[in-house]
Amino acid sequence: MSTLSIRIPDYLHEQVKNLAANEKISINQFITLALAEKLSALMTEDYIKEREKRASKDKFIKALNQVPDFEPEEYDRL
Repeated sequence: MSTLSIRIPDYLHEQVKNLAANEKISINQFITLALAEKLSALMTEDYIKEREKRASKDKFIKALNQVPDFEPEEYDRL
């Protein structure tokens, strides 16, 4: 595990302190979770862009054609 010293504005520190207290976690844990969430979002975006490059309309149509053609159950309708 690494130690990181950061400088943040007082108002952000106060908000993080309050939110962490509301969640009953430490400031360190709150910031770690927030950082992990942001990294996950950015990495997911990159992953989707890479998958998009391999996309094929023909394969998509082929997959859709395999879906049975029948009406959904009543509880599953919009």
